[in-house]
Amino acid sequence: MRWSERRKEFRAILNGDRCVHPGSVADPMTARITREAGFEVGIFAGSVASMAVLAAPDLIVLTLSEFADQARRIGRASDLPLMVDADHGYGNALNVRRTVEELEMAGIAGMSIEDTDLPNPFGAGGKASLISLEEGVGKMRAALDARIDPDLVIAGRTSAPGIAGVEEAVRRVKAYEEAGVDALFLVGVKNRDDLASIAAEVSTPIILGSASREMMDREWLASIGVRVCLQGHKVHAVAMEAFLRAQTALANGTHPDDLENVAPGDTMKRLMRAEDYDRWSEDYL
Repeated sequence: MRWSERRKEFRAILNGDRCVHPGSVADPMTARITREAGFEVGIFAGSVASMAVLAAPDLIVLTLSEFADQARRIGRASDLPLMVDADHGYGNALNVRRTVEELEMAGIAGMSIEDTDLPNPFGAGGKASLISLEEGVGKMRAALDARIDPDLVIAGRTSAPGIAGVEEAVRRVKAYEEAGVDALFLVGVKNRDDLASIAAEVSTPIILGSASREMMDREWLASIGVRVCLQGHKVHAVAMEAFLRAQTALANGTHPDDLENVAPGDTMKRLMRAEDYDRWSEDYL
C-alpha cells in the first residue's frame, strides 16, 4: 500500500490555496463510493466508527484497536487519502503515542487529537468540558513525537470555540501551533466573525468541523486559511433509512424484484472490482 503517496496528497491540499469538503466514510465500500463520487479526501469520524463497528452512539466506548482495524480495512480497499478523528487519543499523552503508532501503521493520511475531556466524566450531565491547555499541549507533542512518517498529518483539534469562547480558542490554537501541529481542527465555531477572529491569529492550515450553512462558502473559507471543511455525516443516516425501508418492504412481503432504487448489477460489480478478480482468477487459477 502506497501510504506515503496518500499522505503527500493530503498535505498538498493543506498546503494549497483551496478549501475542499471531505467525504464521510464508514467502511471499505463507502470509501470506494466516495472516491468514485469525486472526493479528494475521506473523513472517518469517531461517531461514524462507533455506529459502523458497534451500532452504538458516540460515547467513546469504541476501542483503539477496533478503530484502527476499521481504518485499515478502509485504506486497503481504496486509495482515498483518509483523515481520521482519533478523539482524545484514547487516554492521556502516553495513550496518544500508542494511538499514533497504531493509526500510522493502519495507513491513514492524517489524524486529529482533541482537547475535550473524554469520555464524559462522572457528574458532567452530558455537558462537554476541556482538559487543561497544558495537558492539551502535552498530547500534541506526544503525537508529533510518536509518528515515524513525517508526511503523516497531525491536527490539533479543539472544541474551545463552542465550549469556552473565542478568546480561549485563540489561546489554544496558538499553543498547538507553537507545539508544531500540521493543522488546526476547529469544532463548535458559531459564526463567520468568530471563525475569522480565530483564523487571523494563526498561520497553520485550518480544518473546520460542524460548519453552519452561512459559513459553508468554500471561496471565503479558503481566503482565511481553511483548507478542509466537513459537511457532517448525514450521508450515513440517508443510507440507513434506505436500508431500513428496503428491509421493511421485504419483511412485509414485497418481492425483491419490486424494490426501488436498486443499484444496477454493473455498478455493484465495479465497486467490488469484479473485473480485477476475474482477471486474477484467469491468471492464477
